[in-house]
Amino acid sequence: MKAIVYERNGDASVLQQVERPIPAPGPGEVLVRMAVSGVNPTDWKARGQWPLPAGWQIPGQDGAGVIEAVGEGVDQILIGARVWLWEAAWQRPWGTAAEYTVVPVRHAVRLGSASFDLGACLGIPFLTAHRCLTAGEFMPDKLHAGALSDHVVLVQGGAGAVGNAAVQLARWADACVITTVSSPEKAQLAAAAGANYVINYREQDVVEEVRKIAPDGVHTIVEVSAARNAATDVQILRNGGAVCVYADDGGSEVALPIRPLMVPNARWQFVLIYTAPKAAKAQAVTDVAAAVTQGAIRVGAEAGLPLHYYPMSAAQAAHKAVEDGAVGKVLIATSEA
Repeated sequence: MKAIVYERNGDASVLQQVERPIPAPGPGEVLVRMAVSGVNPTDWKARGQWPLPAGWQIPGQDGAGVIEAVGEGVDQILIGARVWLWEAAWQRPWGTAAEYTVVPVRHAVRLGSASFDLGACLGIPFLTAHRCLTAGEFMPDKLHAGALSDHVVLVQGGAGAVGNAAVQLARWADACVITTVSSPEKAQLAAAAGANYVINYREQDVVEEVRKIAPDGVHTIVEVSAARNAATDVQILRNGGAVCVYADDGGSEVALPIRPLMVPNARWQFVLIYTAPKAAKAQAVTDVAAAVTQGAIRVGAEAGLPLHYYPMSAAQAAHKAVEDGAVGKVLIATSEA
């Protein structure tokens, strides 16, 4: 089979397309013939610094394809199932950027009739967004239609992959969603994702605009750039509100005023889905799968998430595109499945 592999940490040039034997699924695993592999920021960050568990690594946490074989202890009925994968390469060498991969069965989720492209976009972005929308003290543990009907959510950076996922999931759960963007083009993407209100932070005062919409403040802020936005976030949290930080865009350190956050009993929650509580991740998988089944999740420019396709032979370019901040979702076509 063809696979993208790197055998040392480094820039995108360490990625090489090679031939490897098709792996056999072990106990509790499934063999998946990959159709599409999704590329996330953690893929290039991992390539640069994470240990290689087997002395080599196939990148790609997310993807979609068809189960072709199952290991011991796994129901044979799963053979032929269309699935989406999540956390395929976390502390394991078998990522999704290959014609075939093996994953624990719990990391392969039925996709139903939804497209492989949609499946490859779910994983890390949507599970991260789910965690951000449920980690606050006064937020629900589960998302479903109506779960956030009395909540106001602010998504800082609504045109990014996690931002888009947060908008879509929050709207599915009936929240009032406000999002910030940096340009009219990104405003169109955030609106397409379903945001109720879009604020261009380069042209508008975010605190003023949010307070017009939510005089008592917002319940949760999904935060991509705490270093830039901390001063703003402090001013628009309601009592018991939470800022859920999932990235360090704009800086890796943040200073917080103690008293203005003590008074409302505010929470700052840092989110890395790989090390999040197992129960929270399991619930996220369940809820995201339900949203897919109900047709609540979409991808493509019409859903605010433009798709950028690359063949396996251009994996280096795909990684570089994500590293350079491509707007939308970068996908690697791994087969004709």
